[in-house]
Amino acid sequence: MSLDRWRRRVFVSAWIGYAGYYFCRKNLSVLMPMLSRERSYSNLQFAHLIFAFSLAYVVGQFVSGFLSDRYGPRRVVTAGALVSVAATVLMGIWQNPTLFLILELANGLGQSTGWSGICKLMAAWFVRAERGVVMAWWSTSYVLGGFLATVFATWMVTNPYLLPELGWRRGMFGPALVLVIAAVFFFCAVRDNPRRAGLPASLQEDDDEATGEVAPSPRRSWALLLKNPNIQAIAGMYFLLKLARYSLLFWLPLYLSQKLRYSDERAGYTSSLFEMIGFLGPILAGYASDRLLGSRRFPVGAVMLWMLGLMCLVQPLANLAGFWGTAVSISIIGILVYGPDTLMSASAVQDSAHSGDTGLSLGYVDGVGSCGQLVSGYVIAGIVQWFGWDSTFTLFAVVSILAGLVLASRWEAERRALLPVADPAPEPVYRCP
Repeated sequence: MSLDRWRRRVFVSAWIGYAGYYFCRKNLSVLMPMLSRERSYSNLQFAHLIFAFSLAYVVGQFVSGFLSDRYGPRRVVTAGALVSVAATVLMGIWQNPTLFLILELANGLGQSTGWSGICKLMAAWFVRAERGVVMAWWSTSYVLGGFLATVFATWMVTNPYLLPELGWRRGMFGPALVLVIAAVFFFCAVRDNPRRAGLPASLQEDDDEATGEVAPSPRRSWALLLKNPNIQAIAGMYFLLKLARYSLLFWLPLYLSQKLRYSDERAGYTSSLFEMIGFLGPILAGYASDRLLGSRRFPVGAVMLWMLGLMCLVQPLANLAGFWGTAVSISIIGILVYGPDTLMSASAVQDSAHSGDTGLSLGYVDGVGSCGQLVSGYVIAGIVQWFGWDSTFTLFAVVSILAGLVLASRWEAERRALLPVADPAPEPVYRCP
């Protein structure tokens, strides 16, 4: 099989694989209004569940990136998906709140393998000059995957003809089936890099396997990573952005239900606009970066984050325009969240990391970012209790503007790094008179 065919195969398989992950990640947000009524879960208990998932996800990110570097993303990503499937199925069987919490921990650990592993896989198959656009299209996997997962879970639990006696548990069993199919397909279809696929050479000039160089020790890898200013800036930005993004992912249906009095079905489908329209964000960011700014990532990310801050301030006012005002506002916020999210946490990290440590760097950035996700549940629950739902969007505006400022601090350094190196002046030739 030719290199081009392998690259298309890897792209499609990675897209399906990571989209499948979201079926066992987004289903909880759809089930929250039902669990609130039928199981008497409070907002604080939901915050506990989100914290458990996020804590495991954070810890797993720092480990899974290293595991992908060591054992290859194909095996690590598949194993993580199967752990997530098992935890999701058991959540539909066991009703004890303590066991539910423990299973969310297991789900978070399984889910943590996906991002760093698949982004490392993509870095091995695509070069820097094309990553902005390629990763923009690939990242629609988690944006559209989130949308499809939300719609699917909503359809599963509201369909009056599909095993209605199972109730909300259908929102666990159905998504688990989708993810196990996606995981098996991914494992069968991909290879970790071109050499593993039987192709003659690596696409990356500094790839350790291609050059025969010995990969740095774990201690050396961490030292290089922690001294990398671009990686640290991206990680700081991602902490702030993920606080906002995961708050919206998990709490939008409940916000629409409690604040705007939407039905479960309408809240689920309306919240899905965040991903359904949001998938345009990574594409806009990727093309702007590669085609307009010569593969510069930081300016594009910063500007989109500042625009996001403005839209978050506008969102409570958009509700006054009725359903369509809310729908348009949520859609634009989705675009402005997912654009910098994907561009910076994928393409910018791939550009900044040593190829032998790509998985570690991706896992580190996502792990630091997930610390924002970790506290998001308690932050939102507290703000809603003391100040009301609209105040959450003021918080999102503040963190978005701060995240943009963090990226702006690396504009000039990135520009200088991409300047072409001038050829040395030729030696003067002296001739005898």
